[in-house]
Amino acid sequence: MASLFKNNTAASKNRKPKPWLRRVLLILLLLIMWLSAVMVYQTHKRLPQGVSYESPVYSVDTTDFLYDLTYPDGHGGFQQERHIYDRMLQMIGEARQFIVLDLFLFNDYVHKGQTYPDISGGLTRKLLEQKRKYPKLDIVFITDEINTNYDSAPNHLLEELKQAGAQVIITDVNPLRDSTPAYSAVWRTFFQWFGQSGTGWIPNLMASNGPDITARSYLKLLNVKANHRKVLATENSALISSGNVHNASAFHSNIAFEVSGPVIQDILNSEQAVANFSGGGRLPKWTGSQARGQSDNPQSRTGSTAGKTASESGKLQIRYLTEGKIYTYLLKAIQDSQKGDTLWMGMFYLADTKVMNELVAAGERGVQLRLILDPNQNAFGQEKIGLPNRPVTEELLARSGSAMQIRWYNTTQEQYHTKLLYIAKAQGPSVILGGSANFTSRNLDDLNLENDLWISAPRGSQLTRSLDQYFERIWYNQGADYSLDYSAYHEKAVWFKDVLFRLQKALGFTTY
Repeated sequence: MASLFKNNTAASKNRKPKPWLRRVLLILLLLIMWLSAVMVYQTHKRLPQGVSYESPVYSVDTTDFLYDLTYPDGHGGFQQERHIYDRMLQMIGEARQFIVLDLFLFNDYVHKGQTYPDISGGLTRKLLEQKRKYPKLDIVFITDEINTNYDSAPNHLLEELKQAGAQVIITDVNPLRDSTPAYSAVWRTFFQWFGQSGTGWIPNLMASNGPDITARSYLKLLNVKANHRKVLATENSALISSGNVHNASAFHSNIAFEVSGPVIQDILNSEQAVANFSGGGRLPKWTGSQARGQSDNPQSRTGSTAGKTASESGKLQIRYLTEGKIYTYLLKAIQDSQKGDTLWMGMFYLADTKVMNELVAAGERGVQLRLILDPNQNAFGQEKIGLPNRPVTEELLARSGSAMQIRWYNTTQEQYHTKLLYIAKAQGPSVILGGSANFTSRNLDDLNLENDLWISAPRGSQLTRSLDQYFERIWYNQGADYSLDYSAYHEKAVWFKDVLFRLQKALGFTTY
């Protein structure tokens, strides 16, 4: 027996990990601890100063609502009503002191075989023309590094603006919190030090006619962090939009609000914050209300509430919001809705859990819920599988029953890219929230850079009448087949998409 015990003891000693294996295990343990610490820090660190901005509330006479709509023409093609881009060109033409733009997508890259209107080139030419007319005009263009293919290739449009004297600022998203922490911790530890610049050699998956991309740029792209804002500000007014000035996005349906007055300085303050942590210079200041210049074609502003007076619309309350402050006001708006109110939503991506829960709770209180959503079928001419909206709507309908009504926008090869909430109140002023932010955690929870306008509008005002007309036109298909019944994209075997959707949300490996 003693001999057997000795043999077992000797065998146990022989089974002890070898020194090299112990070192490997120790290194792996330390690496896991390091990456975990990086993930915790980079998802909870202090935001850069000026990010997650909330302006004071301002009383204004008017806020102009503009929209773009693309819809089938009934003959196998499509029709587009475009107002936002045309108004942007007018605003640039009216500017004499400064023009500040912050646009997420701004390039003319497309997939082979695709043809789109050259709206990015058109905006560039308009800016250059205005700079030639007024050499002292201060132009600042802030954008996301996706437009330089993450530093793989220069964007010729931005280079033309630089040469003309414009200040071009490529947003440094590194100071922002990580939205894909499991990957970003690895990228920050091993890859960020090498930069992204160099000669691209990997085909451009975002646009096959675009320049090739370096491997390091693709590694940066996989962090899925962005300056997603969309705003144009001049000394006269500012336009907060859901639309990109991007050729492959030219046919998307979008919305925008145009405002004037002191809120312009708040917009400039929030853009100065981006310039500060991105290595940019000083932005211009708003020095007071200016008379609007004469536009070339005033009649082209159909589709907006432009020119309405205080006696027609009453006083509106507006507030400019960015990042997490949008989240705060969005949740509060839904929470404050009551029986008899109608909640309209036009949305490209809906996926945030808190927003979904508040929608269900609102339905239980007797709020009429009417959602118009993109079917997530198309992305710049490429087919998608319906994430996130299709599994999300299945869940919402299962939880809320008849309180929730959902229609799909009738897209062709474009997207219903709108991001708009409108709560038509039975009593008191209605609440409106619109701009760049999808209703997803990535867009609302202090991750992406985003911007929205919050509005409190008297019932029966010109703005609320315009929003009523906009939503009812789409919902009831007044004049064209703008929207489809929910059954058009209902799938019995949606469970696997639901599993994929939940995995993507949990891990952050998604663009929504």
